[in-house]
Amino acid sequence: MPDVASDTPASILLIDDHPLLRQGIKQLVEMEGDMVVAGEASNAADGIQLATELEPDLILMDLNMPEVSGIDALKKLRELNVSSRIVMFTVSDQEDDVVAALRAGADGYLLKDMEPEDMIAQLRQAALGKMVISDRLTTLLAEALRSNKPQQASRPDFDSLTPREKDILRLIAEGLSNKMIGRKLDISDGTVKVHVKHLLKKLSLRSRVEVAVWAVEEGLHKG
Repeated sequence: MPDVASDTPASILLIDDHPLLRQGIKQLVEMEGDMVVAGEASNAADGIQLATELEPDLILMDLNMPEVSGIDALKKLRELNVSSRIVMFTVSDQEDDVVAALRAGADGYLLKDMEPEDMIAQLRQAALGKMVISDRLTTLLAEALRSNKPQQASRPDFDSLTPREKDILRLIAEGLSNKMIGRKLDISDGTVKVHVKHLLKKLSLRSRVEVAVWAVEEGLHKG
């Protein structure tokens, strides 16, 4: 992803099987000076190919598509090490879908019934490297993760983390990507990844989304 301070508009790839919806989003994005639709695809296979060719800053992808689902496409993109931010865009507010998408590596989950100006604001945040989730899903997500807690041998122990890991945890809770965290702490993306891996293991949590929700619930994001 280009430096957020640069004047280069953030490039967006749309993957959705509804042409009218793609057209609507494209028109909205084209009204903004800091974002541009670099490509669009009507199915997952074409979308995956375009993603590897274009390497956009942000991929906005439908969850329910024929032949290959958005979740499977998301997993494939992560396997291919596509570094784009990937946000699921869907009508489904089902807990299972939200959790599955975020655990598969999504950087956000937005509902298609949101107001156009809200969607543009969320896309801008996502392109800047922040995690985005529709407001009404955050409580649902917290409940889903809380209901999974009995599977853990013990509750996460914040004090088991090193000072650097605590810093990184707070920045994850703010929704920052590894690249943004590295820039803020003046360390490499690779170093951030190693720290994230260690803190996940120490806290017995499975994803950075679980870390973010847990940290916010515990009030740790306030430092």
